[in-house]
Amino acid sequence: MEKEDIRKELKVSAIENGTVIDHIPSQSVFLVMKILNLTKYPDQLLFGNNLDSRKMGKKGIIKVSNKFFQSDEINKIALVAPTATLIIIKNFQVVEKKKVRIPDFADNIVKCFNPNCITNNEDIPTKFTVINKKDLKLHCHYCEKITARENITFLE
Repeated sequence: MEKEDIRKELKVSAIENGTVIDHIPSQSVFLVMKILNLTKYPDQLLFGNNLDSRKMGKKGIIKVSNKFFQSDEINKIALVAPTATLIIIKNFQVVEKKKVRIPDFADNIVKCFNPNCITNNEDIPTKFTVINKKDLKLHCHYCEKITARENITFLE
């Protein structure tokens, strides 16, 4: 076999309708699938990890058929994969492409790491202000503790 004949890319089927989450940091692909509850998704789901990327070195990608994410889900993606791009597909055509943006507020999507916080002891939705988008630090509205990136836990 000559060198020109060797395929260097794996082709996967296009999705008719749904969302492609591209440019996910490789270490975050499985976390994105978990926080979006995609591990139990009943429709077609394709993902790749540690794919070559000129921009990132290595990246991940997730293709979700027949799913269009709501703003709270997009905020979750932004918190764990701030470099991600959402590509909306309808009738096999790209109709929208947008980069996720870390929100200014994270309400009812992240758990406060302080065990004494009222949100961990009573049925009160969490409220955070994002005070550092680069290193990701969240300020709790109730107990005023700072939750750093490594302590973030998403609500089920």
